[in-house]
Amino acid sequence: MTTPEIRVTWLKPEERIEAELQQLSEEGVDAAPIRRAWEDLRRSQPVLALLRPEAERLLDDCRNLWDESPAGRNSVDEPSDFEQIIRAVPRSLRAQRSNLAPYPPDFLRERIGGGWVGRMAGCLLGKPVESVPREGIHAILKSSGRWPLSDYFTAKGVPDEVLARYPFNRTARLTSLKENIVCMPEDDDTNYTMLSLYIFESAGAGFTTGDVATAWLRTMPALRVFTAERVAYHNLLSLKQPPETAEFHNPYREWIGAQIRADLWGWVAPANPVRASEYAWRDARLSHVKNGIYGEMYVAAMISHAFATDDLDRIIDAGVSVVPASSRLAETIQFVRELAGRVDDYEEAVDQIYERYSNYHWVHTLNNAAIVTAALLFGHGDFERSICHAVQGGFDTDCNGATVGSIVGTLLGRQAIPEKWAAPLKNRVRSSLAGFDNTSIDELISRTVRCVH
Repeated sequence: MTTPEIRVTWLKPEERIEAELQQLSEEGVDAAPIRRAWEDLRRSQPVLALLRPEAERLLDDCRNLWDESPAGRNSVDEPSDFEQIIRAVPRSLRAQRSNLAPYPPDFLRERIGGGWVGRMAGCLLGKPVESVPREGIHAILKSSGRWPLSDYFTAKGVPDEVLARYPFNRTARLTSLKENIVCMPEDDDTNYTMLSLYIFESAGAGFTTGDVATAWLRTMPALRVFTAERVAYHNLLSLKQPPETAEFHNPYREWIGAQIRADLWGWVAPANPVRASEYAWRDARLSHVKNGIYGEMYVAAMISHAFATDDLDRIIDAGVSVVPASSRLAETIQFVRELAGRVDDYEEAVDQIYERYSNYHWVHTLNNAAIVTAALLFGHGDFERSICHAVQGGFDTDCNGATVGSIVGTLLGRQAIPEKWAAPLKNRVRSSLAGFDNTSIDELISRTVRCVH
């Protein structure tokens, strides 16, 4: 009797080589010979697991190619080094890097509270439809008379045939549908924000990427991280050091994982987007490169600047200021901003985002950053409209809902978030992160405020 293989996703070489070839193509690295070699192997052996040694060898070939290609590791247009990234940042912003605006504690508590509550509400809204395609989200809402989205998802009133075709997320539906909500359930998005708080409390503003790595290993279960983070975690256990943890056989290095870890860095650096983005860079480089890093820097800078203005264009300007102008993320944000200038209807705008970025995986940084930016611009600072746009737009719904909720929540403050979104959280959050399960949201807010000096 054969023992079935333990199922661990994202790490199998025969799966990673497929994603790596796509990743190299997106970066502009010509890997045609390696792709042909893999296709030949696939034709000769239909059982993927039996190709594992060959896949490992081809991943090595891909890594060597990435190291040597001008579009790869050392890309001039898309650097991963912080000083190269911020070289083009306006001098006036760079001068702020060592200073924080002197905000009173009550102001910080209100704004940071809005960020925490907004992040959790937006995440909770998107959890039941994570991995459900956009057309499925529309079908669920329209078939139950709840279009457009304006409240937490429910299975009530959704026809059985719709749910059969577009089932809610298997795990999240148990905790995140309106009829099942008793608190903020465990989620990797929220885990990372709490983990960042732990890092800042234990290592201070001078924390390093090594401190981030140590915190991961000490407090976070390996199977509660995904895609690039799971590969980086595996690389850490194999004794690799940053930035190799992000680079070695990691085809998810530009996916959304770092972008969802940005929030705390903005909250502890109010009105200082460059400082916030530097914190984000130290965190992101453990698992990501290039646009994967920029996504976290972009969001951290926007959250930071949300303390200083209620003008969403200026908030996005601050985010863009820390992203290399020659990068694909900068081009994506510019595309969405131009789109918002010529299209009045949000759904029409999202149609065009899908048309342009459909080649990317649904948890990539670029297409999700496009949805985040569009939700902000078309949400016009209204909390409910913004998070509902973010989730209705599809792709990584819980991540985008959380990010948009955090930005708009920070901008508006806790008291401005409607009770229909805040009350179901019941001031309690579950976590798989050591030391954080059943923490109150009030405690997280107070601890974050104490980190701002």
